[in-house]
Amino acid sequence: MAILVTGSGGLIGSATCKLFLSKGQNVIGIDNNMRKAFFGKKGDVGSTITSLKEHARYTHHYIDIREKEQMEKVVTNTIDLIVHTAGQPSHDYSALHPEEDFSINALATFQLLELCRKRCPHAVFIFTSTNKVYGDRVNSAALEEQEKRFDFCKDQKIEGITMCGVNEHLSIDQSQHSLFGASKLSADIMVQEYGKYFGMKTGVFRLGCITGPAHAGVSLHGFLAYLISCAKKNAPYIIYGHKGKQVRDQLLADDVALAADAFYQSPRSGEVYNIGGGRENAGSILEIIDILEGMGIRMDISFGPERKADHICYYTDSSKLIRHYPSWKPSHSLREIISLLVGQ
Repeated sequence: MAILVTGSGGLIGSATCKLFLSKGQNVIGIDNNMRKAFFGKKGDVGSTITSLKEHARYTHHYIDIREKEQMEKVVTNTIDLIVHTAGQPSHDYSALHPEEDFSINALATFQLLELCRKRCPHAVFIFTSTNKVYGDRVNSAALEEQEKRFDFCKDQKIEGITMCGVNEHLSIDQSQHSLFGASKLSADIMVQEYGKYFGMKTGVFRLGCITGPAHAGVSLHGFLAYLISCAKKNAPYIIYGHKGKQVRDQLLADDVALAADAFYQSPRSGEVYNIGGGRENAGSILEIIDILEGMGIRMDISFGPERKADHICYYTDSSKLIRHYPSWKPSHSLREIISLLVGQ
């Protein structure tokens, strides 16, 4: 049996490949390095693909996941697990290329689900979704403005948001998602439905900010990696809106791969999990800049307009995942993650 990973050259895809290869599994990767087309040279994951191809149990296919006939040749009854990480990942890119964004994020996911149902219905199917499916509903939460960050207030009237973070009960309706968030939400719901309607073993991972030393962060995607890249090069960094007090939690891609393995070992049908670093691993842009300055790294920052439907404060309540899979937890603190990315 084999593990199929789409987007295998990307941050989460490559971490997933490496984990299962280390466990002695045969891994099939699909990635045509479209990230380079999205983001230019800085988004190129060709070297990661080359590194994976050196492994004897790894097979690579340079396939556009939208090409159904090509995908049919790869998705067979020998597949035991599909980890679908491929996608168009940028809020800003989706607004400029909405048809392309939807075809990659929504349509290709539907086609892959159908192939799985028809060719390998026994397989576990994991989809990496996003916190953007909640749209700007998150911004309806009562917020407290502090010196260096916004944070959730203790008394909330919105179901799904507490001082522990955002959980799976937050409504996805009647909010502005960004076109990227809408396309990912379309796929998210379809993955749930194939689990609940057809009884397939499907899981949706709604991810916060995921990063790691291998992250090819760019200005349109990969906030922490890109910020630290700018800091290390002494390059200008633009903060978009909210005074730099917007908050995100951080989690290593290796931890997402471990969550995928946990779900694979004990799968469910149509389950949804919010996965992220949590309140303990949350920081604002200003706070992260302070941490970098404490390491002797100064930044050249400026301010730009806020982005539509952007979250002011978002950190993840992963307690549902931890209840179902108690062996899982974030492996590194925010400061440890920053140190890894800085290289100190």
